[in-house]
Amino acid sequence: MKDWTLAAALNNARWCDAVCRAHGHAGRFLPHMWVNAATVPRFYPNAVTLAVGDTALEEQLATVEILQKSNLPGRWSVKDSFGTLDLSRRGFELLFDATWIRSVMPAEGPSTDIVWTREESGEGLPVDDPGFAMFKGRRGFKVVAGFMLYRAEDVVGVSNLVAEAADAPAVWRSLALLAAQTFPRLALVGYESGDELQAAVNSGFEAGDELRVWVTARD
Repeated sequence: MKDWTLAAALNNARWCDAVCRAHGHAGRFLPHMWVNAATVPRFYPNAVTLAVGDTALEEQLATVEILQKSNLPGRWSVKDSFGTLDLSRRGFELLFDATWIRSVMPAEGPSTDIVWTREESGEGLPVDDPGFAMFKGRRGFKVVAGFMLYRAEDVVGVSNLVAEAADAPAVWRSLALLAAQTFPRLALVGYESGDELQAAVNSGFEAGDELRVWVTARD
């Protein structure tokens, strides 16, 4: 396991908790897992694993069982930060695989006509948190890209990236530069899959360990 995966996973859990807190339903940090037994915002998990090992695995599986008994409405998910859980026989199906990524220094690249601005408001987001930053990229008057940053655990997590395929490499380089300017001297981490993963790697990001997201099976 990469030496930075733990920090990336914990940063992501802090981000999930911050968003849930902004919606009035903060989660809880257990020794080896973040968990939220309330209804969470769309696309966010109800649990994130934070450690590996036999003791951690026991706590994580027990927590999943408790969540299953809590009668959460609809489908809900578990983010397996280290790809060590097999929930296929516990009423879950694999939603997707992804790879943790990290950038220590922004990579050079061609210029782009996208103009970036930091947004000062956002419904349902922790805008009053000093560790949060949201950027939108415009081409003329049209918003064509965006992403969010969250500083925690001595790293900066990137999430909710939106960009057209043709703009993706330039967007990844721009976000790395903006992150370095906004939160200096901290590594930038996140996770991606497919074409976005390739765009990040092509823009100077390091690919790390794999993670999985499990979702409760359809009835």
